[in-house]
Order: sequence, then C-alpha cells, then structure tokens
Amino acid sequence: MVCFNSFYQAYQHKLKLALIGQSIFGQEVYNKLRKEGHKVVGVFTVPDKNGQADPLALAAEKDGTPVFKFPRWRAKGKPIQEVVAAYKSVGAELNVLPFCTQFIPMDVIDCPKHGSIIYHPSILPRHRGASAINWTLIQGDKKAGFTIFWADDGLDTGPILLQRECDVGQNDTVDDLYNRFLFPEGIKAMISWNQPAAALHNWIRGHDKVPGAWATIDGQVVTFYGSSLLDASVPAGQELAIKGASRPGLVTKNGLVVFGNDGKMVLVRNLQFEDGKMIPASKYFSADETTALELTEEEKKMAEDIRAIWKGILSNVAVIEDSTDFFKSGASSMHVVRMLEEIKQKYSGLQLQNEDVYMATKFADFIQMAVRKFRGEDKEEELVIDYISKNVNNMTVNMPYQCFINGHFINADDGKTYDTINPADGSIIASVSSASLADVDKAVAAAKEAFENGEWGRMNARERGRLMYRLADLMEEHQEELATIESIDSGAVYTLALKTHVGMSVQTFRYFAGWCDKIQGATIPINQARPNHNLTFTKKEPIGVCAIVIPWNYPLMMLAWKSAACLAAGNTLVLKPAQVTPLTSLKFAELSAKAGFPKGVINILPGSGGLVGQHLSEHPDVRKVGFTGSTPTGKQIMKSAATNLKKVSLELGGKSPLIIFNDCELDRAVKMGMGAVYFNKGENCIAAGRLFVEESIHDEFVRKVVEEIKKMKIGDPLDRSTDHGPQNHKAHLEKLLQYCETGVKEGATLVYGGRQVRRPGFFMEPTVFTDVEDHMYIAQEESFGPVMVISKFKNGDVDGVLRRANTTEYGLASGVFTKDISKALYISEKLEAGTVFINTYNKTDVAAPFGGFKQSGFGKDLGKLFSPSLISHLTVQINEETTLPVVPCV
Repeated sequence: MVCFNSFYQAYQHKLKLALIGQSIFGQEVYNKLRKEGHKVVGVFTVPDKNGQADPLALAAEKDGTPVFKFPRWRAKGKPIQEVVAAYKSVGAELNVLPFCTQFIPMDVIDCPKHGSIIYHPSILPRHRGASAINWTLIQGDKKAGFTIFWADDGLDTGPILLQRECDVGQNDTVDDLYNRFLFPEGIKAMISWNQPAAALHNWIRGHDKVPGAWATIDGQVVTFYGSSLLDASVPAGQELAIKGASRPGLVTKNGLVVFGNDGKMVLVRNLQFEDGKMIPASKYFSADETTALELTEEEKKMAEDIRAIWKGILSNVAVIEDSTDFFKSGASSMHVVRMLEEIKQKYSGLQLQNEDVYMATKFADFIQMAVRKFRGEDKEEELVIDYISKNVNNMTVNMPYQCFINGHFINADDGKTYDTINPADGSIIASVSSASLADVDKAVAAAKEAFENGEWGRMNARERGRLMYRLADLMEEHQEELATIESIDSGAVYTLALKTHVGMSVQTFRYFAGWCDKIQGATIPINQARPNHNLTFTKKEPIGVCAIVIPWNYPLMMLAWKSAACLAAGNTLVLKPAQVTPLTSLKFAELSAKAGFPKGVINILPGSGGLVGQHLSEHPDVRKVGFTGSTPTGKQIMKSAATNLKKVSLELGGKSPLIIFNDCELDRAVKMGMGAVYFNKGENCIAAGRLFVEESIHDEFVRKVVEEIKKMKIGDPLDRSTDHGPQNHKAHLEKLLQYCETGVKEGATLVYGGRQVRRPGFFMEPTVFTDVEDHMYIAQEESFGPVMVISKFKNGDVDGVLRRANTTEYGLASGVFTKDISKALYISEKLEAGTVFINTYNKTDVAAPFGGFKQSGFGKDLGKLFSPSLISHLTVQINEETTLPVVPCV
C-alpha cells in the first residue's frame, strides 16, 4: 500500500520518464504517457534490425526525444559503465519498462527517485517471462490481463501496483488480447498432434501471428494461422497428410480441417510456407495454378509507383527486385499499415487488407495480387453456397444455411449450429449456423468497411437504386421458391406467403429503390448575415452501419420493410433474423449477391437474440438499431443502444382494439373482423387483440363468427385450399394454450376452440372468447395468435367504449366499423394508435407510414417518413467571399 500510494502521488505530478523497451506496445505506452503530459527524457531500445528501427524508436525520433540503442546493458555479469552513464545523463525520475525483455542492471532499476515500474502481459503469478500472453491461450486460461508492478532484481517478482483482467473467449487469439492489453513476443512452436481438438486450437491460436504454430506437410514447414473449433459434421474435402497426425487433414472450401485425438475438429483458415508466402488453407491444392497477368501501361505505372513505396519503407534495400520479400527485408506489421495507406492515398480504387500483404510477400506476387484487385477480378469470384435442397410444393427449393458475412456464406466462427423446424409436422428442415460474438464483430466490421471505404460508399444514389430494382426483380423471379421456404419455415399458408410475405417484400424494394435519388436537403435563408450574401444549405447523409433485428411472423416482409429503407438511404446493414425462421433471410442474402450488391453491404446472422441481437445493440460501430418484437426486449435494446447513443426505432407489442357499432354492415364486419384476428394464424403485430361489439348486435356477431370458423380448413399450409396453417413454433403454441386456460380461469366464456388440433405439427383451433371484462389478463395482454377476445359495450356509449379501448398500454393499430362518417372520424381522432382502420382492416401499404404509440414503440417503417432515423443532416454555410463556379445557361 505504501508503494502504491507513493506511485499514485508521484503520478499526480508530471514526471520525467525514461522508457526502456521495444515493440509496438512500447510505442503505444510512449504515446500514452506523453499524452498524459509526462516528459519522456530518454528512450532506451534495441539496435535496428535489417536496417529497420524499432517502432518505439521511430515514435521517439519523430518527436525529437533522445533515443539510445544498446544491444546489451551488461557484459560478463557486470553493468557496462558507458551504457549506465548514458542512461543517467537523461535525469529520469521514474523508469517505465513496457514488457522489457532485456536484463537491466539494478543500478539502473533503482537509480530514479521513484524507481521503476514494469507492464507485464499476464495476471501474475500465473505466467512469467517471455511469451506470457501466448501461454495464457496455450494453457486454455479463462482469464487474461496485465500487471503493473515495481521492478526488483527478478524483474517480474516485485510488489504489484495494479492488475486488470478480462475473459478469454473460446476463439480469442493473441491479437484479440493484444487489442485489449499488450503486444506479444514469443517463439515458433511445433504442433504436438496427440491432443484433444481444444488443446490443438489453444496451441495454434496461442501462437497466432506471432510467432506461429507449425507442422510438416509434404516435407516443408507450414505455419497455421486463424483456428476455430468446428462443432459440425465432418465436411467434404480433399485429404492432406500431416506429419505426426494420426489422421489426415481435410482441405475444404472453408479451410483446413484437422482432428484431435478425441475425434473433434479444428478449422484452420490460413497457411504460411517457409518462403513467407501465405495462402488461404482452402487453396492448398491450387496455390500454384494462377497464371501471371500481363500488365497494361497504366498497371505498369501503378507497379512502379508501388515499387517506390516499397523502396521508401525498405530503405536498407538497394533495389526492389521482383523477388524482394517485404518481411525478410526488414519490414514489420507497422510497415504493412503504412504501405497500404500510401497505396490507398495514391490509388483510392485499390482497396487492400493487411492479410493481402501476408499472402503476397514478394514484390512480383504483390503486384499480381494488387492488379487483380484493381481490375475487380476478386468481385467476379463465384458465390460458393452449400444448399439444403428439398423437393417440396412441386419444386426443388435450395436453401442456404450458413451465416452471410462480407459477401460469403460461412460457418459460424465456433462452428455451432441449431435446427430449424417445419411447424406443419415438427420435422427438421436444416441445421443452420448459429452466429457467435466473433461473427457479429466480423459482420459489423465488414459493413463498416463497405460504408467507409468500399464501392457502396462511393456509389451514386441512382446506381444504388438500380441495384435495388435488380434485387426486387430477382425476388419476383424466385417468388414461388421464397414463398415455399417461408411456408415450411414459418407455417404461413402458401397463398398468403406468395401474395403478402413475398409480394409486399418485392413492392417494398421497388418503392424504396425509387427513393434513392430523392433524399434531398434544402437551402435556408438565415437572419445573422446580410441578405443575399450567405448561402446556407443542408445535406442528408447516411449514418453508417444499421443493425436490424426482425421477428418470426413475417420473416421476409419484416426484412424488406427495414432493410430496403436502410439501403435506399445509403447505409449498410447487419440483420439478425428470428432464430426460428432464418431461411428466407439467407435466401435473400443469396439473391442480393447475385443482384450485384458489393461485399459487406448486406450481412445476415442467424442465431440467438440474447447473444447476437444484444451484441449488435451495444456494438460501438453500429449507428442505428431497428427492432420489431416484444416490448421487454425493446426496452433492453434501448438501454444497450445508449452506450454510443445510437439511433433506435422500435415496433413492439400490440393490443389493437376493434370497435364494431350496430350501424355497421354486419356481414362485412364479421368477415373483416375475422381477418383482423385470424390473418396469418393471428401471428400479426396489428391483429385486433380485443373486439368491442355494441350490445344490440353482439350475439348475432358471435354466432356468425362461429359459423364462419367452422367452414375454415385447417391443414397443410402448402395446400392451396388451406385457410389456417400451424403456429410458428412449439413454444408459441404452448403459450397460446396457456393463454386460453388463463382466460377460462378468469371467468371469460370460451365459445369455440382453445385447443390444439389433433394432428402432427403445431396447429391450434381458431378461438373465440366472450364476456371478457376489462380487468382480465386476456383483455390486457397480446395473444399473438388466433384468439378472438370479445367484449360488449352499451348501445350508444361512444365515449365509454373509447375509454375502454384506450386503457391498454399499447398503441400500434385500431379499427372501427360504422356507416356514420362523423362517428368514424371522431373515433379515429380519439383512439391512441399509430394506424386507425375504418370499415376495413390489415390494409398496410408501402407508401403509408407504419408505427405505434406508447409501449408499442416509436419510429416509422415504410412511406417517405422512413428517412429521419436513417440519415444525418449536415449544415453547410458559405460566405460571400467564397468563389463559386459559374455555370453557363443553355
């Protein structure tokens, strides 16, 4: 405690510091200390390697800080006096050693007034010495972190000042931990194959990037990078013998699959050969099949410009030859970033990633890769899709089942899957990838990159609209397949799926495609300047990455309602479909790729709402969350979204009242009232949750409803004559049955239904309750199913029934049936709901704004009011002295 207080008190005053260390981490510590206002009086680091200065030295030299590059501090066990004298000359009050691996004499450690502190990449005393952060992963630790402590003669055994820790995820790498704490040092390590898959994965990820875990393949050392556990059936692939492994690996389309001694699998994404060349593991057998490109004159000039950039970085190399290796010539990971940024500055159309450099380390290979990217050949890459194919509804439907991230269908990072069920018979349709937190991060990063640096961000609005029209055409071309998938995955009656689920989705994309080039700003007269001397105008701009979380009742239509507006405004998106109905969203992803949407613009992540949806709502790079679902979940999303004040739009629960007066057209009211309740099996956000029927027509209304219910055909949703299909999933059916039991217990009269239909699948009888009092559970809470809840009201009691209709906490939709237009308009003004239907119901349209009040949420889908939550407003003022271009009149 005394030591800590002494350090804390010293830290409150600005100090003269000596930094002793190296690496990017040392550079970051240096920058941080200077930013805090401390004076770094000297930096002591290592001599240049291959003519390249250490990152810490580079940062210090740039600032004019004295830099000393000593190969060692001691000789034959004794301090080198010239080195110690040089150190003492700077007059440091405190030494800071950012994970220093040199042995520093105690004369130096104890010299400053406040001694020396060390940053160490471990929660001491778990791992000491070199490679500590690597061993955190190699040993399968569940916690990682760092320690700040006073240095002593053991250098990592002094009193601890401060420790910080974090959880280690199953697929975290050294880079992941470094991003939170430190930069690793380590040694290259051979893989011992007689271990369980989890231990192999820990070993590979523990040595990821630096220094690398290796094995012998075809007589050469091959280093493995980017591993994840694969929890799935053994994929198809070409066998690859690995020395020491009891079972050959498999080269698959997603990477190299290797096996632990427990039979479980690890997926490895990248391989690096002894000459430094790195390839995707999936390309192992085709790595040398690429024919060299013949460059155009423009491309030759680009190659020479890049050669000059390499020369500026590799100053120790006399001439950059085709065979010059970027890393073997002394470059480091820091130089990768510099090189790519210099290229981007000169050729903005050439978008390269760090990994591209590691996969083409020789200059000639790098130029070939860069030219292919510049030509856009990577965009012509065939979309690889593993389908689940089924012969159903007199057709073959092909259903993607993997996550869709950055233009590729891929397994979840941790390999997890779940089954999606056909509600008509309870059978498994497909095992679908269940996205992990790592997948969310990758999808958001892809969407952010597409928005900020990709083709989408540079595309003009009209071209954006053209892509959306093309996508709508493809959806229409595949409408029967989409409707069939929707039917077997959600239980929607096929004819309804064709007309509404798919049909309205197509209309929505066409409607918003037309909006793309019509999102405009305004010119504004301002008072605080001389008239006609200042020009002020606004621009409407997209906000960035939008996260969309949709429900299971209209899987494709809810996707279209939210994503079409998002794309029209120029944003990119990461969408999480409902866990129980992911298949049409993934088919949509396939069609978007075929329509030509650039990679990263659209990303689809099936999986858990509690995991994926929650992470999206709190992700710092997401700028807007659009959610349709329950009110409790909507409240949680609002709390999570506050982390970076992202915009939120919510369409939540409903208990929509439908008031039927005795002067209505009764047969029409019966027909429309039934549609208001039983449309899409009652799984409808605006379903009439409670009907108020005027006393004089109540009994006849109920009798007619029951008569019509008895005519309804309940059965296979793919049968064209079916009126009523299965509920979406088993848990929802059970909830509905409990809802009906509660209604009976509270004293409501169960006139019809309330039971599960005796047949396979999740079918429920259309249900009617009467004598429902205002205090009852079924009068207040949404069923989200085929349950008609009827209450009487006294003849002529208009204001009384209005008060009862408005007592609910929800305000999504409502309706009234009457021939009296004055009464209808009065009712529509008084009902607290976002939409009021008069003598009709369920008639939504893409041009009409849709959204609720109170606990039904806020924000609008559809119509021209979509833009406020999806754009930002930029105000520009130009003063009178600005020279504007003169445009000649024609």
